[in-house]
Amino acid sequence: MPELAPYAVSEANSRGRRHEEGSPSHRNEFQRDRDRIVHSTAFRRLEYKTQVFVNHEGDLFRTRLTHSLEVAQIARGVARALKLNEDLAEAISLAHDLGHTPFGHAGQDALNACMKDHGGFEHNLQSLRIVDRLEERYAAFDGLNLCFETREGIVKHCSLENARRLGVLGERFINHTQASLEAQICNLADEIAYNNHDLDDGLRSGLISLEQLESVSLFTLHVGKIRDLYPGLGGRRLVHETIRNMINALVCDLIETTAQRIAREQTKDLAEVRSSGPLVAYSGELQRAQREIKLFLRKHLYQHYQVLRMTSKAQRIVADLFSAFVSDLRLLPPQYQRDDSPSQHRRVADYIAGMTDRYAIKEHRRLFAVGEI
Repeated sequence: MPELAPYAVSEANSRGRRHEEGSPSHRNEFQRDRDRIVHSTAFRRLEYKTQVFVNHEGDLFRTRLTHSLEVAQIARGVARALKLNEDLAEAISLAHDLGHTPFGHAGQDALNACMKDHGGFEHNLQSLRIVDRLEERYAAFDGLNLCFETREGIVKHCSLENARRLGVLGERFINHTQASLEAQICNLADEIAYNNHDLDDGLRSGLISLEQLESVSLFTLHVGKIRDLYPGLGGRRLVHETIRNMINALVCDLIETTAQRIAREQTKDLAEVRSSGPLVAYSGELQRAQREIKLFLRKHLYQHYQVLRMTSKAQRIVADLFSAFVSDLRLLPPQYQRDDSPSQHRRVADYIAGMTDRYAIKEHRRLFAVGEI
């Protein structure tokens, strides 16, 4: 591993694992975390979970899996440039969406509404639940037994009520301290990835147009530069060149602004990272640009009538499944009927959250379509 900055997470200052294990051979502890995540069942399911477009709508749209890979690539690059632990940044990035429901945020909102009187549902906490409990791969423990710092990075945000249930992992939300710089990087790498690839997918789908994007200053700036460099360039090459230049601008700004903040605060070690305010950030100009992209996507893509039709259908599927399973737990697979499981509502939420888009559609058809009997 390259030499790390004194304020980076390392094996030496890690809080370790919940269950003690011997040291791995020929890899470090955070590489072991990454490998366990990649080999998990929940990670493989991300291939068939919605980012914006439901899986069957097109082979080239992003899924939760490709999104996670893009986040990991950006996070590793930023961490490397700042001499932070890129293996930890990669592990957090790959795990951050493990708990996402089928049908993206529509599925999460529907499941949260179903669970309103039973503790709610939040995909960050579900990701933690998966790596701590639900994965069944190892003889000695439930879950993946990841390092504290990886688990900490997975929980991007958390209510005070939920934080109190998380013990030491929830203390930073109660005490208003910070996660590691590696975790902070993953938060913004996630934002860079989804803003830009949602623009790309929106253009590919035809639901948004280059003309509409003229209202987005960062896109206008970079598409203009590409057209100056390559007169007559159009189609997918123009879009790809513009998007990749936007990502590069955001990543470079993030690295430079964060380095300046660390130097200004004279951050010496991990303890000072945790006790300071957020250190990983964009400049004011790029932060405004990111906000502008988010507002554009919300108005022109996420609230497009064709996306809303799928969103509405997805929410009905999740609500119908939840109602059917809560009414009769015998409809659940045997592992979700065990007496040592949590409340019946949480068992149902675990089952539904673990579904891929197409599996949820099939389950709904099996339960409600007369022709499937």
